[in-house]
Amino acid sequence: MNLAQLAAQMESNAEAVRSIVEAVSDEQARWRPTVDAWSMADVMAHLAYEEVHDFRDRLELILHRPDEHWPLAEPNRGVYAESNKDLSAALQEFVTARRASIVWLRKLRNPDWEAAHEAPFGCIRAGDVLASWLGHDLLHLRQLTELRWSILARQIQPYELHYAGEW
Repeated sequence: MNLAQLAAQMESNAEAVRSIVEAVSDEQARWRPTVDAWSMADVMAHLAYEEVHDFRDRLELILHRPDEHWPLAEPNRGVYAESNKDLSAALQEFVTARRASIVWLRKLRNPDWEAAHEAPFGCIRAGDVLASWLGHDLLHLRQLTELRWSILARQIQPYELHYAGEW
């Protein structure tokens, strides 16, 4: 694994997230396509929570604290417990935490990506956590893009987006 390249990708992912969400109104940020779907504000609250309490924490545990227990995951905590958080606050929290994560990653010297930990769901390696961290970004970038598409489709009615191409 090329850590410098992956850290640069994490910076790029954070910039892409910022670019997608910063131009939406408060109403758009809170809009949910269905009652149980996430809004853009929910996604950002989740991303901020995960950046602070999940990936870096667990990677640090595997690499430097292998005897500690795997912390319980609360992936929805960043959404439902903080869903009244405004989008810009969640974005700022995410961006600040991501910068700290990248600084931390760049300070790692010869990490053992094969180091493993027995988590409640099975064995996971440090390399799996780092790869999943980047994959998690991409999943939520897709989700944010789909929300922006849906918001645009509602905003431009009675006009349609069919000329834009296949979704």
